[in-house]
Amino acid sequence: MSSPPSDVRSGLTGGETGGEDASDTTASPPPAYGGRPLTVAVTGAAGVLGERVAARLVASPHVRKVLAVDDRRGDVPGVQWRVLDVRDPAVAERLAGVDVVVHLAMDFGMESDARARSAYNVRGAQTVLTAAAAAGVHRVVLCTSAMVYGALADNEVPLAEDSELRATEEASLVGDLLEIERLARRAPRAHPGLQVTVLRPAVVVGPGVDTVLTRHFEAPRLLVVAGSRPCWQFCHVDDLAAALEYAALGLVEGEVTVGCDGWLEQEDVERLSGIRRMELPASLALGTAARLHRLGLTPAPAGDLAYTMYPWVVSGSRLHEAGWRPAHTNERVLAELLEQVSGKHAVAGRRLGGKEAATSLGAAGATVALVGTAALVRRARKRRRF
Repeated sequence: MSSPPSDVRSGLTGGETGGEDASDTTASPPPAYGGRPLTVAVTGAAGVLGERVAARLVASPHVRKVLAVDDRRGDVPGVQWRVLDVRDPAVAERLAGVDVVVHLAMDFGMESDARARSAYNVRGAQTVLTAAAAAGVHRVVLCTSAMVYGALADNEVPLAEDSELRATEEASLVGDLLEIERLARRAPRAHPGLQVTVLRPAVVVGPGVDTVLTRHFEAPRLLVVAGSRPCWQFCHVDDLAAALEYAALGLVEGEVTVGCDGWLEQEDVERLSGIRRMELPASLALGTAARLHRLGLTPAPAGDLAYTMYPWVVSGSRLHEAGWRPAHTNERVLAELLEQVSGKHAVAGRRLGGKEAATSLGAAGATVALVGTAALVRRARKRRRF
């Protein structure tokens, strides 16, 4: 098991067996907030993360009122709903009297059209920031991802919050997040008096979370690119909700990273999961991934494969200094993820079903699945033409 440096508080207490870990009961203590009770608006409150954050804020003694903003009504007791699209400028009127906005209305859908998704994500963040300033809101909390740091072989492990953002802007969700980060940096200059806090979580895992990185564990074998050093760090959605509460209360500011303490090496993941690796040369893995994406057969561009190759572990130091602690370890979150994806099959982020999955799995794992998926679908298309 990896031993984190001294600036990463170790949560890897499961020992070499990957069994129960002592940190299961070490959830964050109540936030040490001494200010007046706040009115907080949560956008995307009907979503997986938004529901958790809204419910957490309703239960907080430091929050007077919670406004839930989404284009559909969710199931969160104790909130006041404002049903509208966050790209609608009328959102400014709905934010009257609000102290803090936690903006979580984001499209992370694996099957979403890339242009429509980017338009929603970037325009939504831009509209909310402008509307918040117009309504006199004093703080906006955004949630992007630690993916904005980029996954590179020379990354420090762990990365500090102020590390350079070196991710590439391929036509992927990461490009949306980098643009939102730019909006976050410009907003306080354009709107004096508006504070913007950005949370950057590691690989988010939890009920209802479906991303290209969680689908990595739906493959028959764990694809490993020769010469790479994967380091896996997870962030449970409940720990992220707790971190967002800290940010809403102003207990952390600026750029803030969040995740389980420490990380797992590839060997740890294979041992704990029982899934064997399939190692491929970088040229074959990246070239095939690029062709599959170009053909529209996989949802993620080849560049996203880097996040399974190289480290992008974060320290979470600012949250720890504020008193936040993760309630989950990497081992525990990995076990939950494996339970959630049980019975599902995906290759390069593309979920397979029925005959397609059986063909790929029966052909001995990730190599045939990755390289063969394109051929299988091409043949199917040719048959449809005749």
